Amino acid sequence: MNSKLLSTSAAILIGASGASAALAETAMRCSHQLPPSHAVAQVIDRWAEEVETRSNGELDVQIFPADSLVGAGENIVSVASGNIECAFSVQFQWGRTLPIMTVTTRPFAFADLDIWRNWHGSDAANFLEDRLRERGVENVVWLFQTNESVFTSNNDFLVQPDDFNGIKMRGLVPAFDASLEALGASAVSMSGGDVYQSLATGVIDAAMTGTDAAVSRNYYEVQDYFSVVPVISVYFHGYVNPEFYAGLSEEAKTALEEAGELASGWAVDAATEAAEAAPEELEAQGANVYRLTDDENAALEAIMQPAFDERFGSEIDGAEELLELIDQLRSES
Repeated sequence: MNSKLLSTSAAILIGASGASAALAETAMRCSHQLPPSHAVAQVIDRWAEEVETRSNGELDVQIFPADSLVGAGENIVSVASGNIECAFSVQFQWGRTLPIMTVTTRPFAFADLDIWRNWHGSDAANFLEDRLRERGVENVVWLFQTNESVFTSNNDFLVQPDDFNGIKMRGLVPAFDASLEALGASAVSMSGGDVYQSLATGVIDAAMTGTDAAVSRNYYEVQDYFSVVPVISVYFHGYVNPEFYAGLSEEAKTALEEAGELASGWAVDAATEAAEAAPEELEAQGANVYRLTDDENAALEAIMQPAFDERFGSEIDGAEELLELIDQLRSES
């Protein structure tokens, strides 16, 4: 082989090697607000490892927990603008930018965990992913956190619709607040950080929060009764910058799709385990805990869900279509 051919062959090999190295060095920085010990944070770490494995090293997924890269309130804008490649947000952080993301606060609509097990790739999920693209992000994974909440009180368990009459409760989002008001409660707007003190001082009479959050936020110190109810669902979701996503190989895109589907299932499993432990932890702190029966849940749903749907549908474009897709998913589960 002549020297020119040798040089050409060497250049091809060097170029191929350089291309492989470039693929291996595609960094994907992912920001989230959760501490590393949080169950969802651990699922995110596992998802990152799965993405790297399935992309054969093209993606170097770098996780920055606990607001260590950017703050939780900056994640969406930072990804949409391309300042970082990836982030995870809880649905409420979309606020007025994309309020349709709060659809999982529809009372009792997600009580069946099979809905979340079938969520990835569903028409309802695809509907929301289209809306997310319109806001400048490409969704890659849905991570269910909990569908188990507690209504707290100092006087008695909140179980029957009449129990809520005249109760002042911390509100959540407008449509869910309408469902509380349909029960006769008054929804009071305040930040999550103010709830404990407001309960302690009587500014509000009751609260609704995740069962695990009632433990971590020490609500048992200021409330005596905890009614466990699958009234809303809370989820995190992971998304990437669209231009970053468009520049990935098909193999990397497939890796994100496959890892996202797996992680969705892992999140449900982790949430189930956490939900089973939380009521016992509340009882261990001296709290009175009661889990509503199916009939008791149905009585609340019959009043709360129509009120939610009316408010949600009247305020949010596309809400009726999404609610129909969720009802279809419920019937399939």
